[in-house]
Amino acid sequence: MRIALDSLPFDPITLQTMVRDLAGAVDEGRIEIDRLRQIIREFQRARFGRRAETLEPDQLLLTLEADIPKTPVIAPTSTLITEISGAAPIVKSPHRKALPEHLPRTDVTILPDVTACLSCGGALRDAGTTTSEMLDWVPASVRVVRINRPKCACRACGTLHQAPAPERIAEGCLATPGLIAHVLTSRYCDHLPLYRQSQMLARHGVAPARSTLTDWVKAAAWWLAPLRDQLMIHVCAAERVFADDTPLPILDPGRGRTKTGRLWAYTRDDRPFGGKAPPAVVFYATPDRTSAWPARHLKSYRGVLQVDGYAGFEQLRRDGKIHLAACWAHTRRKFYELHQTGSPMATEALMQIRSLYEIEASLRGLPPDQRKTLRDEQSRPRVEALELWLRQKLALLPSRARLAEAIRYALNRWDDLARFVEDGRIDLDTNPVERAIRPITLGRKNALFAGSEGGANRWAIVASLIETAKLNGIEPFVWLRDVLTRMIDGYPAARISELLPFPQSANG
Repeated sequence: MRIALDSLPFDPITLQTMVRDLAGAVDEGRIEIDRLRQIIREFQRARFGRRAETLEPDQLLLTLEADIPKTPVIAPTSTLITEISGAAPIVKSPHRKALPEHLPRTDVTILPDVTACLSCGGALRDAGTTTSEMLDWVPASVRVVRINRPKCACRACGTLHQAPAPERIAEGCLATPGLIAHVLTSRYCDHLPLYRQSQMLARHGVAPARSTLTDWVKAAAWWLAPLRDQLMIHVCAAERVFADDTPLPILDPGRGRTKTGRLWAYTRDDRPFGGKAPPAVVFYATPDRTSAWPARHLKSYRGVLQVDGYAGFEQLRRDGKIHLAACWAHTRRKFYELHQTGSPMATEALMQIRSLYEIEASLRGLPPDQRKTLRDEQSRPRVEALELWLRQKLALLPSRARLAEAIRYALNRWDDLARFVEDGRIDLDTNPVERAIRPITLGRKNALFAGSEGGANRWAIVASLIETAKLNGIEPFVWLRDVLTRMIDGYPAARISELLPFPQSANG
């Protein structure tokens, strides 16, 4: 607001109005300046700060302010750092773990270079052996499997008999299931793009073109697609599923650039509430992020869906078959960004969220009914106190303040955030699906983009099976080689669910 100082009015009432307007403009400007400074500090932390969202030990002493009437007393859930500061630090054992027994051993014997005692000249006799072990590496090798099919002819009628040629993963394909499993594992587990694999094979005297490797991946994904479908049936049979998505650039031919597709992840992990079903994750690639995609992927699902703050998941609850649970980690992140810039109120909120996580650590693996009972006793008072505190603070903050935005983010989802108290199957956050997505980001960093929408779909198919194998402690290469061999040899389609990358006990 600009004022002509040489033509000020003489009416006191008019002057008072102008002063009030100026004061309001100054306040608005100060709020905007503080907001912009906060944004700059957040960008600086994102660019130069550390990634770990941890709190300093001294901040464990903070609690909610005592200015909220009738707030339930919040007792500490863990010993303060200052009380255990005198404890001795944990020292790792200096002894190495024994090398795995399943590794092959090669014995190397080193004999003494003397035949008689150097001290007295006496004869030497066997007095035992000192044995130590070292770990060695045998480089991979490429070999040619030559298939011989003898012919047998009948002299009486001239009929020729010969065994049929073995099936291949694709007509004219030179690669065995073992080589294709190696390419898939290197690409989607170890994140080596196909052009690098082509260069590596060239060092062994074999130089398949990248397009040839692409054809191998395409053929393998065609065989493995039904397994991804069976895996999704397993995921949708769960009582609680995690869902999230991540960007996946896809080459856009004719435009000289990429378009931003999405890779949706759906994870089943019943282990936190004592479930025995094998964990699994399923990926689907889509050209965009519209809400129609998760509705299509989860059309047969009935239960609790634990998600982040993406608004597209909201339509899934319309028919009442899916109930949403929100993620405390995403809520916590909003406050942590402000805590990093020195906001004491954000730090207080972080400490109360931390207390909920401390309670959850003691409940991991318990049955749902026990988790619910203990949450009623320990977590519910803290959740109610935190909600009341946030609403009190929100009324005192400017509406455009960054802290007010973080509080509104939490309060707008409060029913979904607090749902874990009522249901022992629900976790505090969506970390299981976040961990499942992390390898995708590594692969995206190395490969940069998917070559087409079909390539993105193949990425989703193979990654679903490899990441599920890893979740269940199964070596992906061995599993892929075995499954591709069985399927090519004519494994019954009615029993295909037995091939899923689950422990043998889970597959029956």
